[in-house]
Amino acid sequence: MLTEEIEKLALSLPGTQENAHFGARDFRVGKRIFMTLPEAGRAVFKFTPDQQRMLLEMEPGVCAAVPGGWGARGWTSFYFVGADDELVRQSMETAWRNVAPRSLVAKNGRH
Repeated sequence: MLTEEIEKLALSLPGTQENAHFGARDFRVGKRIFMTLPEAGRAVFKFTPDQQRMLLEMEPGVCAAVPGGWGARGWTSFYFVGADDELVRQSMETAWRNVAPRSLVAKNGRH
């Protein structure tokens, strides 16, 4: 998946807006960030620590915990170039659901 494709996918999720955070592009619902694009080929997703642990076990070559306290809270680097498109989509939707209002999640089914 290319950067342009991951951007388009993020913006297709209901209520998503693009902004910037610490000099990196981010994607958020309201004021809550679910993904940043800090550098080419890498996204950072907002997972719960349990979600992060599971993904790191299943996809160790694709994902890594962000160093320090951010990683301890579930923020996870995801190297999307060459990653399975379905894994990218599912991971992004999980991160989106983690920050989106429950009413928005319920209204939009799978997202």
